[in-house]
Amino acid sequence: MNTTCPECDADIQIPSNAMENELIACPDCGVELEIISLDPLEVDLAPEVEEDWGE
Repeated sequence: MNTTCPECDADIQIPSNAMENELIACPDCGVELEIISLDPLEVDLAPEVEEDWGE
């Protein structure tokens, strides 16, 4: 499965065992992406870590 980075338009290969909500990094620009959906394949910028996460 392939998709395009929403930040830099690079081609990204998604592993066949990828799961929804998994975080991946763009190999070109390094931005963290979240797999929103597998069918249809959709990725978006991963949310920024908030200070109060995990409390």
